Amino acid sequence: MTDAARLRGVLSPVVTPFDRDLRPDGKRLAAHCRWLLDNDVGLAIFGTNSEANSMTVPEKLRLLDELVEAGLPAGRMMPGTGCCALTDSVELTRHAVKLGCGGVLMLPPFYYKGVSDEGLYRNFAEIIERVGDDRLRIYLYHIPPVAQVPITLTLIERLLKDYPGIVAGAKDSSGDWSNTKAMLDQFQPEGFDVFPGSETFLLAALRDGGAGCISATANVNPAAIARLAATWEQADADEQQAGLDAVRKIFQTYVMIPALKAAIAHYGDDAEWNRLRPPLVELDDAARKDLVTRLDAAGFAMPGLGSR
Repeated sequence: MTDAARLRGVLSPVVTPFDRDLRPDGKRLAAHCRWLLDNDVGLAIFGTNSEANSMTVPEKLRLLDELVEAGLPAGRMMPGTGCCALTDSVELTRHAVKLGCGGVLMLPPFYYKGVSDEGLYRNFAEIIERVGDDRLRIYLYHIPPVAQVPITLTLIERLLKDYPGIVAGAKDSSGDWSNTKAMLDQFQPEGFDVFPGSETFLLAALRDGGAGCISATANVNPAAIARLAATWEQADADEQQAGLDAVRKIFQTYVMIPALKAAIAHYGDDAEWNRLRPPLVELDDAARKDLVTRLDAAGFAMPGLGSR
C-alpha cells in the first residue's frame, strides 16, 4: 500500500444494526455504509459506537466479508481489530489485510488495568509479527475514558522506531486536546497520522497537520463534517466548526449509541435501527421525541438516508 492510499479525512465508527434475534444485520449495515461513503465519510467499522465489543470474532469476520461482497471498497475501511485476546486480534487483523482494508484501528488489550508499556509493546509487536504482511497499517486506539489502558507517547515512539510505516497513526479519543497536540507535534513529522476522536477538535487538528477525525456523529452528520475536512482553509471554517459543535452538543445530551440509532431510525424511517444488543438499551420514547425535537429545531436533516 502506498502512502497515497493511506486513509485521511473523516471516518465514522459505523453503528451496527441488529435484527430481532440480535444478530448483526449485514444488509442494513451495508446500506448505511453506502450512505456514509456517498457523503465522503470512510468506514471505521467495529469501533466503540459500533458495539464492537458486544460482537464475536466470527460475527465480525462475516460482516467484513458481507460488506466487501456488497461492493463496498475495502480501501475505505478501518475496522477495529484490537481484542483482549492476542490471537483474536491476529485473526481479525490478518483477515482485514487480506481483504485490502486501508488500515485497522487497534485497541490495546483492555481487561487488565495498570499494565506496563512493555506489556503493551509486546502485544502490538506480536500481532504485527504474526500477521507478517507489509500491507498492514495499524492505527493505535487511545481511549482511556473507556479502555482505561492508555497508549502513551513513549509506547508510540518505540513502536514507530521498530515498525515504521506499519504503525501508521492513532485515533485519540482522550478528549484531551493537549495530548492530541503532543502526538501531532512529536510524530506527525514522521508520517504518523493523528485522528482526534471527535469533530470538536477537527479544525484545530487540521491546522496542526492532523489527518482528519474519526467521530461517532459522523454516522448522522457526515456531509457537514466532511465539508469542513475538505474546506478547512476557507474563511468560513470557524463558522463551520461552530455548526458541527452545536449538533454534537445535542447528541452528547443523551447516551451516544442509542441516540445515534434513534436519529437514523427517525430520519431514515426505519424503526429497526433502534435495537441495541444488551447490555446497552434504546432511548425511551420521551428521550427519542426530545432528541428529534431538538434536532429539528436546529435545522438538522439526514438527506438521502432512506434511499440506500
